[in-house]
Amino acid sequence: MAGKDWGNLRVELLGQQHDRAAFESGVEPLDRYFRTQAGQDARKHMAAPFVLVLPDGTVGGYYTLSAMAVNVGEWPEATVRKLPRYPLIPATLLGRLAVDRRHQGRGYGRFLLADALYRALRSEVASFAVIVDAKDEAARRFYERESFLPFPDRPLMLFRPMADIAALFR
Repeated sequence: MAGKDWGNLRVELLGQQHDRAAFESGVEPLDRYFRTQAGQDARKHMAAPFVLVLPDGTVGGYYTLSAMAVNVGEWPEATVRKLPRYPLIPATLLGRLAVDRRHQGRGYGRFLLADALYRALRSEVASFAVIVDAKDEAARRFYERESFLPFPDRPLMLFRPMADIAALFR
């Protein structure tokens, strides 16, 4: 991402002004969600969809954030040893992340991920980690390259502790 001019990009909450009909990531469930469900999820406070707005005003990508909790027994044993003995551990779910296929390969996925991690870190709601549920092996590899760790029994479900995220933005 070094050397790129990110100053002309902005990430904002999804609104009526954003054209969702033209968005196409190449992953049908992500496209369908963005076109038909994201607005309703925002209105019902089920997820907070954020969009990457390109200099020409088009949507280059999106992601969603929401609160969740994970049973303490699902975390890796090395992580559990460091946690208080609560039955549920609060986390932030990065539920979906997609980049329009016309803009893939330009670093926008990493840009969106960094924005999501920063927003999760800045939140005033307690969260031990950011969790992703990768759609496939390619997505899993993307998140692993970004230092996400897998859950023991769910290799497509990964997490990055908030303390680690905080170190990124120091």
